[in-house]
Amino acid sequence: MSVLVVIPARFASTRYPGKPLVMLRGAGGQARSLIRRSWEAAQAVSGVDRVVVATDDERIRQAAEGFGAEVVMTSGECANGTERCAEALDALGGGFDIVVNLQGDAPLTPAWFVEALVAELAAHPTAEVATPVLRCDGRALKGFLDDRRAGRVGGTTAVFDRERRALYFSKEVIPFTSRPYAEDEPTPVFHHVGVYAYRPSALAAYPRWPAGPLESLEGLEQLRFLEQGRPVLCVEVEARGRQFWELNNPEDVPRLEAMMAEMGLP
Repeated sequence: MSVLVVIPARFASTRYPGKPLVMLRGAGGQARSLIRRSWEAAQAVSGVDRVVVATDDERIRQAAEGFGAEVVMTSGECANGTERCAEALDALGGGFDIVVNLQGDAPLTPAWFVEALVAELAAHPTAEVATPVLRCDGRALKGFLDDRRAGRVGGTTAVFDRERRALYFSKEVIPFTSRPYAEDEPTPVFHHVGVYAYRPSALAAYPRWPAGPLESLEGLEQLRFLEQGRPVLCVEVEARGRQFWELNNPEDVPRLEAMMAEMGLP
């Protein structure tokens, strides 16, 4: 199956303007931009036919082309990354069996997360959208709860049914947990990893649907599929000793740099 990876990136982030060009220092002290680290994460995925950065900003285009990325310019009217991926696919003329949306704020996304999504769609011909979820240990859950207590919008959590079909995604911590957990203890909370694999037909339909009230309240693009009654398959992935976090706020920069240093990522 032919696979396209699109990295949507916009400069005018509400919570963190200019986020794709923020510099992150790895374990060796070398600073690289967020968009470059996200592109390098995409390059590590096996079985991918093409990787493009999709943006509406000339500064991001210049930076991405400067480190060798292919760039597709998209409209400034795109409301979110999924709409930007749909526009990029259309600009490229289609021709792919699966399109992966690798968000430009998740440079710690391991290659096997994306590979698992592609494998799940290949194994389930009726599935239209797949996204990874990662079971939180006590340490990760504490990070979520600390963010909410401090009034920060951090990562996203997910709940799903026994067939792994998403029931809901939220920036609140769901489900509610009534007790503390040890740092390395598994918890019932799943961190939603902001990566998506789509069938081209589902991706093409998405921009035609209006944003519903839940998407508007939470600011989570994947809720548009649920509000349209279209199932989203949650794929549980393993951390394999890797830590994972997205860059959502300026406060996340030292958190990501500490994670990269701890894992020895350059």
